[in-house]
Amino acid sequence: MLIKRYFSILKKEFSGYNGAKLGKDLLAGVTVAAVALPLALAFGVSSGASAAAGLVTAIISGVFIGALSGASYQISGPTGAMSAILISLVAQYGIQGMFISSFIAGVILLLCGIFKLGGLVSYLPSPVITGFTSGIAVIIALGQVDNLTGLHGTGLSNIEKIVSYFTTPQSLDLTSLVIGCCVIAFMFVYPQKLSAYCPASLAAIVLATAANMIFKFDVSVVGEIPKTIFLADRLDFSAVSAGDMVNMIVPAISIAALGLIESLLCGASAGRMKNERLDADVELVAQGVGNMLLPLFGGVPSTAAIARTSVAIKSGGATRLTSVFHAAVLLLSMFVLGGVMSMIPLSALAGVLIVTAVKMNDFATIRSIFSKKLRSASLQFLITMAATVVFDLTRAILIGVAFSLILFVVKVSDMQVTVAEIDPERLDSTKADPEKLKYTSVVYITGPLYFGTCSKLEEKIDSLGDNYNIIFSMRGVTVADISGIEALHEYCQRLISEGRMVYFSCVQPPVMELFERMGLKEKSYNYEMFFWSTDKVFEHISSL
Repeated sequence: MLIKRYFSILKKEFSGYNGAKLGKDLLAGVTVAAVALPLALAFGVSSGASAAAGLVTAIISGVFIGALSGASYQISGPTGAMSAILISLVAQYGIQGMFISSFIAGVILLLCGIFKLGGLVSYLPSPVITGFTSGIAVIIALGQVDNLTGLHGTGLSNIEKIVSYFTTPQSLDLTSLVIGCCVIAFMFVYPQKLSAYCPASLAAIVLATAANMIFKFDVSVVGEIPKTIFLADRLDFSAVSAGDMVNMIVPAISIAALGLIESLLCGASAGRMKNERLDADVELVAQGVGNMLLPLFGGVPSTAAIARTSVAIKSGGATRLTSVFHAAVLLLSMFVLGGVMSMIPLSALAGVLIVTAVKMNDFATIRSIFSKKLRSASLQFLITMAATVVFDLTRAILIGVAFSLILFVVKVSDMQVTVAEIDPERLDSTKADPEKLKYTSVVYITGPLYFGTCSKLEEKIDSLGDNYNIIFSMRGVTVADISGIEALHEYCQRLISEGRMVYFSCVQPPVMELFERMGLKEKSYNYEMFFWSTDKVFEHISSL
């Protein structure tokens, strides 16, 4: 079925394809490559691998994932979110550990696509996704401190690294700091009009590299860029043991979860821009195949990237050939510009990533959440962001979703109880006797009926006094459980033992069915007390 759907997408996508569309794809591919080049190098370094690994990742992803994608517009490659996971993974398990994790993650993504799990991401609440993205942005920025300043943080967690800056002797590299700060300032003041011709990140890297080649600063640089897509450091199956595979399962799940979330969110967002729906399951298969292939070349894990994808759409890319052409341009630059790229200061790449991290934040949504004082959404955002920084990304998502579920359960479990005395002037029925209804009140219940909500019901009714008869209007109760019915039954028996009359009106069928199954409707009371409307209760009381 997936293969059939894939070819159906291709048939629709390339229907009427001509030279004009080919020209658009080629031009868009060149434009995307200009955006992707500095980011690929930067994300390769920030992942704990190398700039060359980032470049190879963009090339292989552009060809294979782009060609197999579930839509015409997805551009995949190394991303900041993924590098946030990989930096600690490489530090703990080494580069081979990352390759094994990437391969297993690819298998997981492939299975997710085959078993049609692409719809899972739609269950993530928006504040959780926003908090997750902001947390990743913080991690990316923190990960650039070393290259930006020349300091050396130690420890596996972000908290440990921050503490180490203040607890261990450090030496600040002013030259690197100045270069990085200049890149940051340049990117923020760069005219938006020029971005259509040359992205700010590329212009900043070109200027920083030119300055380094002229003045020969004593700073750390990217280093040699191999003229091959088969890097020396790549997955070696002969050196992988069964124990290594088992140890890498948890990191692989983190990589796969992030790949699923980021790729499908990118597809959903870009799909609205191009008015084209992403086939989530086909996309996951593409991501799975790509991430299984990448470690064989020495690349880092990949996901769809919203920055590059949006550039492809805005540049007029018509089909998935845009992704392939962007990969071809990157491959060409690897062979032609490798010597120049080797002189790029790492602090310049750090500056690019810090600006990228800032722009990752969805500030419009964040402002909306806090300016409108949406308390539950604010808590979801803050808790997910904090969990992302403190824990690994998979646990952060689980914590955010779990907290959202708790808030949802608390919200939907709240019962609203309104007590109203009967107004004789508003009685429509001619059979209703206002005098006989004088000491009767209607209790309107909205929300679920369970043991915990019955206490609120009791409080409201007890405040009426001992002389009042009660009509429970239960139109708003669509869900009830056994404990709630039992508690209500016991409370009604107590009211009846006090000489008061209790009636039920507008009981929803699922709730009435539960009354009947528990035998309460037939056995518990010795007078008629269930009516399909409140007016009928009025008539019944008036006839007594």
